[in-house]
Amino acid sequence: MSLFEVMRVALESIRANLFRAVLTMLGVIIGVAAVITMVALGSGAQRAIDEQLEALGANLLTINSGMWFMRGVSRQQNTLTIDDATHLAEEATHLVAVVPEMSIREQVKSGNRNLNVSVTGTTPNFGEVQGFTLAAGRMFSAADDAARRRVVVVGAEVPGMMDTQPDLLVGQTLSIRSVPFEVIGVFEAKGAVGMSNPDDDLWMPLQTARFRLTGEDTLQSISVEVAPGSTIEQAMVDIERVLRRAHGILPGRDNDFAIFDRKTFFNARAEATEVFSFLLAGIAGVSLVVGGIGIMNIMLVTVTERTREIGIRKALGATRSSIMLQFLVESVTLCALGGLLGVLLGSGLSSLLARFAGWQTFVTPGSVLLSFGFAAGVGLLFGLMPARRAASLDPIEALRYE
Repeated sequence: MSLFEVMRVALESIRANLFRAVLTMLGVIIGVAAVITMVALGSGAQRAIDEQLEALGANLLTINSGMWFMRGVSRQQNTLTIDDATHLAEEATHLVAVVPEMSIREQVKSGNRNLNVSVTGTTPNFGEVQGFTLAAGRMFSAADDAARRRVVVVGAEVPGMMDTQPDLLVGQTLSIRSVPFEVIGVFEAKGAVGMSNPDDDLWMPLQTARFRLTGEDTLQSISVEVAPGSTIEQAMVDIERVLRRAHGILPGRDNDFAIFDRKTFFNARAEATEVFSFLLAGIAGVSLVVGGIGIMNIMLVTVTERTREIGIRKALGATRSSIMLQFLVESVTLCALGGLLGVLLGSGLSSLLARFAGWQTFVTPGSVLLSFGFAAGVGLLFGLMPARRAASLDPIEALRYE
């Protein structure tokens, strides 16, 4: 019997018991759909991390104030100042840009609207270094900073919080600590980064924040951009050299600041996401094994039901290998069809999650091929025992079977 004939007989057998075949494939369908969906979620999360890293800039470092401990509780010590940013800009040889950031939370009023947002005093190169683009208006300038002008640039969500449009908000006045500030620009949406969302923040010139809001020269952080041709490691050594000298830290003493590599953080987050995705996919893969057991059970029942048919075929000259091939093909066909339906179901679920739950998903060709191949492998593995049992039947005993 040719392979084409074997396939035809297998499909006719499945069609003759279509409802039972669908129930049999259900475990494989659910297993493959679960694997496709879990891997799609993991791939989508990985893409989101890559996009965030690209938006933030892989060649950026953040310098934070050091931590100190009192009675086992960590507290942040404000050790960074505007002078530190000046030293880095003038003395560091592996940096191309330095962006000091002085952040506080304030109540911002506009008409009958009252918001509690993060207000950051920074330099005019903030948007360029951090990858922000303007949706309306302009960024404050060095002249605004030097003159301590009361101007602010707001995040993309602030106009909606003020119940207005970005272009209409430009030129309006916001009140911070009863001091009026003019909105001169609105950034485009950046998206949440970790636990923070810069889209609902405000930015103003550094000297304005220093002399009109805080009255201090301490900074929460300093962002720096590594110069082209320099490595992250060279930049970190350069930063440490400049700041230790500026802070008068003796050799052997710990730094009173911390240098944070965003790329390392996102890579660690990506690895954790990947491990979690594969763990979920492995758990979902158990459904495939359960489905394979169900297929083996049904195939054993099918062998019993078709005992006389097997006896007749053997009496007409069918070999053990042809009998075995027929039942193996039928088992693999069941799993392959279930795998195909599972791929379609998993892709549909991934699209629904992306559309209604807002999760980023991405169905990779590799996950489709892996799931489909694993489903066919399950059919081959769990169909082997029923096929061998059918091939080993004695033709005389099979013909007598009622």
